[in-house]
Amino acid sequence: MGGTFVGESSLTSEEHGRIVFYAVNTDAQALRKSQVQQTVQIGGETTKGLGAGANPNIGRKAAEDDQDEIRKMLEGADMVFIAAGMGGGTGTGAAPVVAKIAKELGILTVAVVTKPFAFEGKKRMQFAELGIKDLSQYVDSMIIIPNQQIQKVLPKNAKLIDAFAAANDVLRNSVMGISDMITSPGLINVDFADVRTVMSVQGQAMIGFGSAVGEPGAGRAEEAARLAVRNDLLEKIDLSNAQGILVNITAGMDLVFEEFNIIGETIGSFASEEATVVVGTSLVPEMSDEIRVTIVATGLGEIAGNEPIQVVRQGLSTQNIEGEGRVNIVPELHRRESVEVSRTASEEYQRPLDKPITDRLEAFKKNNFFNPAQREEN
Repeated sequence: MGGTFVGESSLTSEEHGRIVFYAVNTDAQALRKSQVQQTVQIGGETTKGLGAGANPNIGRKAAEDDQDEIRKMLEGADMVFIAAGMGGGTGTGAAPVVAKIAKELGILTVAVVTKPFAFEGKKRMQFAELGIKDLSQYVDSMIIIPNQQIQKVLPKNAKLIDAFAAANDVLRNSVMGISDMITSPGLINVDFADVRTVMSVQGQAMIGFGSAVGEPGAGRAEEAARLAVRNDLLEKIDLSNAQGILVNITAGMDLVFEEFNIIGETIGSFASEEATVVVGTSLVPEMSDEIRVTIVATGLGEIAGNEPIQVVRQGLSTQNIEGEGRVNIVPELHRRESVEVSRTASEEYQRPLDKPITDRLEAFKKNNFFNPAQREEN
């Protein structure tokens, strides 16, 4: 939603069964350039076809003005992914409105959002945090991609386009990884009911991917599982309190039972004893010597340190999906993070869509929301 969706072509270049992509924006020119066939322009009367000018209030009003179009877009969907860039105008302001409508329709909703780079400034980051808080009221699970963290997994001489492509790969793999679980037939199937059970554990979520090549029993299962749950972006995440776990294992016909067991034990080592764990397995004859592991963890607690839930493992290609279910996707740049709310200012945020975001930002400042040390002194 809104912003620049660098990875749009990577999401829409393949057929993906009953997945339907929508691009939603206030900017008519951006929609004309979009590679997504289904587009929804919002706020025509408010923005006159221009962008939201980095103003979340305008983005929100644009979505509210065209709620009927948004509702029509969402009706009939079983699951919706809302991909949005937080900190700007349309993504920050409109995404919570879309999520609210999806919730009213009873649709399982997952947000995949980005937070700004540090150089984009404190104000944009503050808007992002407020937008994330608004959005979290209405989605079942949220995956955050901190753009600043991307530099940790890229070489120093990486091109700018490669950095944005890496972030968009996270979005693509998140969407396709989950939808693959639902729609791809397997030896042990994961159906939509399983996904709903796990993804409806409201809160932060992560998705990880791991792939390894080698002879059966030669350590490839351990490596794939390790990469799926631990990488540079995920090191600070506390997975011990995960309340829902989805695991999908894809391998060739040479997958041995011991490898299946090893992956299960790896997942069990961090899952809560009360967690709902669903494991699916697909055997693909063409995948000789290779094993892939996809993990989705939901209901996660706060992270050690400052960083919130982070996502992902790059480079996992997904297969074409065929299935009966329908999944709607509202594309956009991606990422998100959790926000601690000051108790003294809680009344300001009980109905997040009722107050302009700039007004709430001032309230946050008055209550020292952005300075935890001062809050504690008060």
